[in-house]
Amino acid sequence: MLPVTMRQFQVFESVARHLNHSRAAEELYLSQPAVSMQIKQVEEIIGMPLFEQAGKKLFLTEAGREMLHYSRTVLEQLQEMELVFSEMKGLERGHLNIAVVSTANYFMPQLLAKFIQSNAGIQVSLLVGNRDAVLQQITENRADFAIMGLPPEGADILAISFMQNPLVVIATPTHPLADGAGIKPRQLAQETFLFRERGSGTRSVAERYFASHRIPLPNNMEMDTNEAIKLSVQAGMGLGIISQHSIGLELETNRLRVLNVDGFPIVRNWHIVHRRNKRLSVAAQAFEQFLLTEAANLTPLASVV
Repeated sequence: MLPVTMRQFQVFESVARHLNHSRAAEELYLSQPAVSMQIKQVEEIIGMPLFEQAGKKLFLTEAGREMLHYSRTVLEQLQEMELVFSEMKGLERGHLNIAVVSTANYFMPQLLAKFIQSNAGIQVSLLVGNRDAVLQQITENRADFAIMGLPPEGADILAISFMQNPLVVIATPTHPLADGAGIKPRQLAQETFLFRERGSGTRSVAERYFASHRIPLPNNMEMDTNEAIKLSVQAGMGLGIISQHSIGLELETNRLRVLNVDGFPIVRNWHIVHRRNKRLSVAAQAFEQFLLTEAANLTPLASVV
């Protein structure tokens, strides 16, 4: 049997995933020389190079790709073993890894806080990112599950809806359409919109909305965060389409206005997403059930003005 240690599997997997020694070192709280030494030792054990350098870029060799497959298999088996023993201990201790899209982070801390109050022994890791980053966490089996509005398609993915996600059109209160009633889609065609990046859930909803009314997508600018959209709309740069969950404070303080547009709000759902064959820990199962029962008791959203 090849004498590769568990730590070496972890170091190799991290370097192979990032294709960067420095980022792997940061992730594993190691020095870069320590990471390089571990990789060199693994290559000596295997007897073949696992990486090759082309300019400043690092690539996996054929042996490296095989090693990555087996490393992930070994690490997943270790994780499953830890889950089995955690299940034997119940909820007195455990670890919960959750990845959420940035919009969900407006309500997720409220739910997590309530869950932790009843389960003080559970340690929680929360990653907040865009949809692609969250999906990567699921694909690489680094998160127990993800919270997102638009789940990916695929037979190996399980998505469970647990709460409504109303999407609304927002404007500054001084916008000419701010006090309008029954605003028609055609009235929006001449407006500038501030959208999230391509592939995001709200961007996809906006594209489908205008396409369903046979209206070309209006002039628009892309923003990488909801905060950037809200601030830009407040500054009068254009209109936005955004989850109502993310604008409660702005509505209460009259910094934003929800427009009365025909066809809005477009109600979608928030989903719990994980790999279908994922063996959830006791902590993850408990939090999933908690979401299904407690989400409806969230503090009500500010009313639409």
